[in-house]
Amino acid sequence: QPQPGPAPRSGADRDAEPEPRGAAEMLSSPWARFYSNSCCLCCHVRTGTIILGVWYLIINSVVLLILLSALTDPDQYHLTSAELGGDFEFMDDANMCIATAISLLMILICAMATYGAYKQHAAWIIPFFCYQIFDFALNTLVAISVLVYPSTIQDYLRQLPNNFPYKEEIMSVNPTCLVVIILLFISVILAFKGYLISCVWNCYRYINGRNNSDVLVYITTNDTAV
Repeated sequence: QPQPGPAPRSGADRDAEPEPRGAAEMLSSPWARFYSNSCCLCCHVRTGTIILGVWYLIINSVVLLILLSALTDPDQYHLTSAELGGDFEFMDDANMCIATAISLLMILICAMATYGAYKQHAAWIIPFFCYQIFDFALNTLVAISVLVYPSTIQDYLRQLPNNFPYKEEIMSVNPTCLVVIILLFISVILAFKGYLISCVWNCYRYINGRNNSDVLVYITTNDTAV
């Protein structure tokens, strides 16, 4: 006698099925509490990443134009040691070439992030995210060095040119107050950079999760393919 087959599942049973493993892991992750689809000015993280990429792209393009004009006309941007009040030059040809190469690399990274956020390609955002982490780490090291070696601020101020704006006023400030002011300023910068990092990371997670959900929907709705 043939055994009865499994009863067909109702719509309520299908709705009660557990979520896909990837979505459940993302929701149960400890980093899920920092995930948000909105950023500053109540815009979407994808829009914010595009704006941030365009802003960095404009800044690095301006820097590149300045460097290229300095390479074509070195006398205009060359400062002698007498003008600087020290035994060094403002910028030689080797440093100019290195700065130009860095600017070109940054333009490429920013363009990739903008294109990746616009076309929803998550992998294109990773280089820009890595740059943000590197920049945040450098600023953190600066804050730690100021906190551990506060005397380096006074040494740096003494090395500035005599015609540097407000040099005497800055040096006349109490060293302890000067260190506190600089640490507060760096803390504000670090907080702002950390917020921008979270926006870009949330944009990457949004695009990555959206692409994965599109694939899951296609597989589950096409029963013959399964």
